[in-house]
Amino acid sequence: MKRIVVTGPTGAIGIALIRECIEKDIEVYAIVRPHSARAARIPEDAHVHLVECDLSGLGDLDVSDIPPCDVFYHFGWAATIGDARNDMRLQTDNIRYTIEAAGLAARMGCEAFVGSGSQAEYGRVEGNLTPQTPAFPENGYGMAKLCAGQMSRVECEKLGLRHVWTRILSIYGPCDSDKTMVTTTIRKLLDGQTPALTKGEQQWDYLYSKDAARAMIALGEKGQHGKVYCIGSGTAHPLKEYIEQIRDLIDPEAGLGFGEIPYGARQVMYLCADISELTKDTGFVPQTDFRTGMTETIAWMKSEWRQHENN
Repeated sequence: MKRIVVTGPTGAIGIALIRECIEKDIEVYAIVRPHSARAARIPEDAHVHLVECDLSGLGDLDVSDIPPCDVFYHFGWAATIGDARNDMRLQTDNIRYTIEAAGLAARMGCEAFVGSGSQAEYGRVEGNLTPQTPAFPENGYGMAKLCAGQMSRVECEKLGLRHVWTRILSIYGPCDSDKTMVTTTIRKLLDGQTPALTKGEQQWDYLYSKDAARAMIALGEKGQHGKVYCIGSGTAHPLKEYIEQIRDLIDPEAGLGFGEIPYGARQVMYLCADISELTKDTGFVPQTDFRTGMTETIAWMKSEWRQHENN
């Protein structure tokens, strides 16, 4: 790859992907929402070009001044948190945006379209998640992701694009949402508070954002048309162990409120990706252990905290 396009470039995976591209001398056209405060996170570099456009405007975006690109990464998605995940109108809009993104990829000369799906497409599953695991999503977000993946594949086939769909598990790292379990736990511990938590018995698969970006680059180069790939570390550990590692990196003496929050009615108790297909097709294997990735994540959050205080 010499040149890529990415929507949703300000999240953990988007920023990590841009940084990896800079290191690999790959040019990036980052499509960012106009007036986005998070756009300041995007690295300033000669390889990186910002294109202001809302998701609703992808179908009409003028790309006449942009040179032909190789791979289009569609990470952009609205209504990802809380009750908005079951706002069916908003989720249906996301399906349309994804199809329009595929059309934009063709207009920009791309050879491949890589879309970001979610483990939410599966619903609750016993055992490791594979591309062949039956999908029975339980919320509008998962339903829309599943539909967007299938419809964009058909659209890409009509347009002559290689289509790769990913189902992403739990990613953590710098620039992650401030509403995830990881970021809220870090923030409370940095504030000297005791975070309220579930019992932490869930078996969970966490992947560092830099590794996720490496997987995305590998799929852009080698992912096979029509395939679905699970994105994770391939190993699961009790959530309690991850949280204790976070606590130990910040303050080993800090308290943790395990059991103060009940499990939800649809709590997923086991979440782990089978990445054998991803490894077989692309050679990708995770390189960052949780402690190393979390050390970098905490350092980034401290930096953000100081910057906020100075402002």
